Amino acid sequence: MKIKVQFLSYCILAFGTLPVVAQQFPEVTIDTAAIPVVSEVPRFVNYNFSYKTRLDSIQKTVPLAYNEFVQKYIDVYSVRKDMMGKMLGLSEYYFPIFEKALQSYNIPDEIKYLPIIESSMNPHAVSRVGATGLWQFMFGTAKGYGLHIDNYVDERKDPIQASYAAAAYFRDAYEELGDWVLAIAAYNCGMGSVKRAIQKADSRDFWEIRRFLPTETRNYVPAFIAAVYVMSCPDKHQISSLKSAFFKNTDTIQVNRVISLATIANAMNLEQEELFGLNPSYKKKIVNGSVAIPKRIILPKVSLSDFAALYDVLNKDDQQSAMKVVLASNDGYHSPKAKTKAKSPFFYHKVSSGQNLSVIANKYHIEVQDLKVWNNLKGASIVPGQKLKIYDAGDEKASSKPSRG
Repeated sequence: MKIKVQFLSYCILAFGTLPVVAQQFPEVTIDTAAIPVVSEVPRFVNYNFSYKTRLDSIQKTVPLAYNEFVQKYIDVYSVRKDMMGKMLGLSEYYFPIFEKALQSYNIPDEIKYLPIIESSMNPHAVSRVGATGLWQFMFGTAKGYGLHIDNYVDERKDPIQASYAAAAYFRDAYEELGDWVLAIAAYNCGMGSVKRAIQKADSRDFWEIRRFLPTETRNYVPAFIAAVYVMSCPDKHQISSLKSAFFKNTDTIQVNRVISLATIANAMNLEQEELFGLNPSYKKKIVNGSVAIPKRIILPKVSLSDFAALYDVLNKDDQQSAMKVVLASNDGYHSPKAKTKAKSPFFYHKVSSGQNLSVIANKYHIEVQDLKVWNNLKGASIVPGQKLKIYDAGDEKASSKPSRG
């Protein structure tokens, strides 16, 4: 069953003055009406053939139209040099994550620019109606696409998990609408709204059905195209990348016990905020791992001395607690020999009709990319009757590849 999406976006023009909600992690409350509303019949007095030529040159799969509405948003974004410079800096960390998830579902690479207008690439962004994270998932849609939310974790804030869920949504939207621009519009207002607009306009061209869409969605697609343009041609507008606080080289550890991020940061001589920033989904800054449901933590690249300290901390009270450290480089992984090591068996799940990887991962409280690694799946396609391996947390194969940031 398709799930209606009510994703809400906002314009980075307003980000500098957004209020902050004080919780375990700082959350940015966003004004869902913050995308500037352009005139429905604007005067196109600034037609710029250079912009048109550049858009044509960077266009890949998603059509990047140039018109008076797109021009309005190019004008908005191109003057926000500091903010767009910040987006360029953050993109060095986040875009590889987005690209990997989108590629796994054969989604156009250009979709990676959507979190700029959705959340300003802030995993703690929360809309006034509750849409959360980089990709601004509503609670119901997030659960429908396999994201786990409880007292400890909100995977809408997990860059990796949320990106795979967004990619799955775009797969479904494109299969139903057959057009990438319409799929982008549906991401904002839902597939039902887009279908109704198609019927009223008797057209499948976004620019023809635009007048029948909600005001926010009318502006959403032009804002997306303008963001793609400015991010692709920053030098043409004197925009320079601003360095982000994120580490480019990261490792992943998988733990099966409850431990605070602060404890790990102290063991590695890291600033706590650095580790919190790499792991935004843990609501209380506590990782509630267990043998049945291990949890992953993203770290700055692990040195041998850091690895020893981590092992001591994670096995301090329980020698049965195995830790796996997966290097983000191509050096393989290191698994220290515990004094006692129990072998955890795997079992098979038989795929039923209507099930996909997200549904199966949610059923066993595991992650889609782990399922793919355990079963050597190149893509996301599975068929009824297919048997999939499900590993327990202690088995080495359960962490044979990293999910990197």
